[in-house]
Amino acid sequence: MATSLCVSAVAQTEPAPRRDLSGHWQPMGGVQALGAQAMPSDGKPEHEPPYTPYGLELFSKNRPTRGIHEIAPTTENDPSHGCDPQGFPRENLFELRTIQILQTPVKTALLYTFGKAYRIIWTDGRELPKDPDPRWFGYSVGAWSNDTTFVVRTNGTDARTWIDNAGRPHSEDLRTEETFHRVDRDHLELSMTIDDPKVYTRPWVALDKLRFTSVAPTTELSEMLCSPSEIEIYNQKYAPGARQK
Repeated sequence: MATSLCVSAVAQTEPAPRRDLSGHWQPMGGVQALGAQAMPSDGKPEHEPPYTPYGLELFSKNRPTRGIHEIAPTTENDPSHGCDPQGFPRENLFELRTIQILQTPVKTALLYTFGKAYRIIWTDGRELPKDPDPRWFGYSVGAWSNDTTFVVRTNGTDARTWIDNAGRPHSEDLRTEETFHRVDRDHLELSMTIDDPKVYTRPWVALDKLRFTSVAPTTELSEMLCSPSEIEIYNQKYAPGARQK
């Protein structure tokens, strides 16, 4: 009787290396045009953040161009459209393109495509500063909770930034927690929780296991920068009232 040999069509991936996030990673669904991946502004009650009265007051001042509260582009006030940095956590929550992660014994660096921005996450055992001066991307520290899970805590983020593309606000008391889980050699998952008791009555999840796939180490990060001169050219050609040629 002939023996039948079956070969699985599914490629077998290798286990995750120990305590290593380094490499180039491509997210699946990183644009998040309607707001945070796990909390999009789509009209569903469960996707509405739990605002405090102060949070609602702040939110009422933001005029996003996407989501259920979107307004016309001529009256929007998205700070990043004036070339302010997106800052953090919005860098994770809008136009999250290919990222590169670099590790040393004392820090981990995240290089972002959008805005050609970077973050430093300290891994030398230091604590978060108790009263940091605000920064566009905050102040971050990280530690491994096990051999495949890296937890990052961030505070000190500048309150001029929005949390996401739907215009969700935050105060300078914002704290975020990111969990990077290296599933295997070729896959990474990122979750993130927003905690700002001034603006929200409880913490809420902004990213829920957003999946990344590894790409070649020779991959170059593209330039995606906010340029006032290019915005002016765009507005002259395409803004409402622009002369049609």
